[in-house]
Amino acid sequence: MIAPPIPADEKERLSQLRSLSILDTPPEERFDRVTRMARRLFGVPIALVSLVDENRQWFKSCFGLDATETGRDISFCGHAIVTSGTFVIEDATQDERFYDNPLVTGEPFIRFYAGHPLRTMSGQAMGTLCLIDREPRQFDDDDHAMLADLAGMVERELMAVQLAVSDELTRISNRRGFLALSKYSLELCKRQLFPATLVFFDLDKFKQINDTHGHAEGDRVLKIFADQMRESFRTSDLFARLGGDEFVALLTNVSPANITEMMNQFASRLQANCDKLSLPYEIGFSYGLVTYEPLKHSSVEDMLHEADGAMYINKRAKHTEI
Repeated sequence: MIAPPIPADEKERLSQLRSLSILDTPPEERFDRVTRMARRLFGVPIALVSLVDENRQWFKSCFGLDATETGRDISFCGHAIVTSGTFVIEDATQDERFYDNPLVTGEPFIRFYAGHPLRTMSGQAMGTLCLIDREPRQFDDDDHAMLADLAGMVERELMAVQLAVSDELTRISNRRGFLALSKYSLELCKRQLFPATLVFFDLDKFKQINDTHGHAEGDRVLKIFADQMRESFRTSDLFARLGGDEFVALLTNVSPANITEMMNQFASRLQANCDKLSLPYEIGFSYGLVTYEPLKHSSVEDMLHEADGAMYINKRAKHTEI
C-alpha cells in the first residue's frame, strides 16, 4: 500500500477546509441529492462527498456505506485531491498503491474508485465526489464528464458555505466564521485544559494609506496582512478579518509566555515581506491580548470585547491615530 501524498498547499488547504465549519456537521439534502443522483446514474453501490482533513477523510454525504470516516493514510480520496482531474482506479487489486489496502482486502472491498476533486474559490481541493464499486469496471470519457458535472454541483454548494463564513477580499474567515469555529476551539481547550489566547489586531494608519494611495492600495494592505497571518500561524490556530482593518487570531495550546515572542516574529515577517515588495509605506499594527479563563469568559464575544480594549491601550501608548 502507498499512502497518499501531501499536497503542496496543505497548510492553506486545511485552513480553507476548517474555515467552512462543515466538518462533523449533520447530513444536508443539498449534498445528499447529488450523491443519490451519482449512485443512480452510474449504477454503483456507494457514492460519497468526502472531505480530507489532516488525519482522516470524513463523509459529509454517504450512501451505501455505514462508516462516517476513515483514516487519511488508507484513503483513495487522499490520492484524488492531488490530481487535476478525475482520479480513477478501475481495479484496485491490480494497482500497486491499493492492492493490499485494508479498504480493498476488507470492507467495503473496493475494486473500482472514481473521485473528482472539490475545490474552493481559491483553488484548494477540500475533498471529492466519489464513486465506489465492489466489482472492477471501466470509466469512459462520457463518465468523466458526467462525474465532473456532478462535482461542480457540490462545489457550488461548498462555495455558498464559504461565502457565508469567509471574507470575500482576503479569503480568510469573516466574523461569522470565526465565532462559529472559536466556540468549538474554546470548548476543546476547556475540556483538555489547554491554554488559549485571543489576539485582537488593528492596523496602524490604515486611513492614511487609503487617503494617500487610494482604496485599491488599501485593499492590497488587507490582503498582505491576511496572507501573513496565513503564513505565520499554525493550522490549529484560528484567524479572521472581523471587518474594516480589524483582525483576530485565537492561538490554542501555546503558553501565554510565548505569545509576545510570536507577535514579535509575526511583525518581523510582515516587515520583511513589505520590504521585499518595496511598498511606499509601512504596514504596522496594534494588538491586544486576552488569555482564556473559563470562569471569566462565558463566550468568545467576552474575549473580543476585552481584547479590543487592550488593543486600544496599546495603540494609545504608541501615539498613533485611533
